Amino acid sequence: MKPFEGTVLVAGATGRTGRLIVERLQARGIDYRLFVRSGVKAVEQFGPEVVDRLVIGSVLSDKEVEAAVQHIDAVICAIGGEVTNPEAPPPSAIDRDGVIRLATSAKAAGVKNFVLVSSLAVTHPEHPLNKYGRVLDMKLLGEDGMRELYGEAGFRYTVLRPGGLVDGPPFKHALRFDKGDRITGTIDRSDVAEASVISLWHPKAMNQTFELIKASDDEAPQSSLEPFFESL
Repeated sequence: MKPFEGTVLVAGATGRTGRLIVERLQARGIDYRLFVRSGVKAVEQFGPEVVDRLVIGSVLSDKEVEAAVQHIDAVICAIGGEVTNPEAPPPSAIDRDGVIRLATSAKAAGVKNFVLVSSLAVTHPEHPLNKYGRVLDMKLLGEDGMRELYGEAGFRYTVLRPGGLVDGPPFKHALRFDKGDRITGTIDRSDVAEASVISLWHPKAMNQTFELIKASDDEAPQSSLEPFFESL
């Protein structure tokens, strides 16, 4: 299947999942830009060759977000609030307002494709994670706001809801995709990164919201994650 052609803005590119998303774009030869708060951190992670690809700013700023989405064809949003840091902005500011601000500006700039990395269990308000600033509730509101914007004809979105994120080897696992927020489990960040990139072009990912976790260890790993999209 032909990879995405165009320029992809990665929001949250220096986060643990965002960094892997950038690496998968690089591996596939897809043009990209990095929307980050710290250019120094981005250069430390990716090297000096990314200097010309940096857009410095925050999803808290209308002006900085509007600048970031200019001349972009798709957005992969991998931002997330620091829920255990009392000095960080609350989840309402990042996971709800930040996502909606980014999607609003992207659509206004003519960006046709939006991929959002959210979380498993966002439809379960009783989940223990919600004790941290109602973070899952805020992620769901961010999803809803983005879907309302990008659900119109001529636009495309994908929402990925990964299970508990762990740091594992490069993607090579059997995965399970499902809909309806019914499954639980963990998944390697590398698999989430690869699935996010594939969502840019895979026809089964178009206008879909789905959960993804690592399948049982006795299932054979796959050389490509694309076949898992066929279950959607």
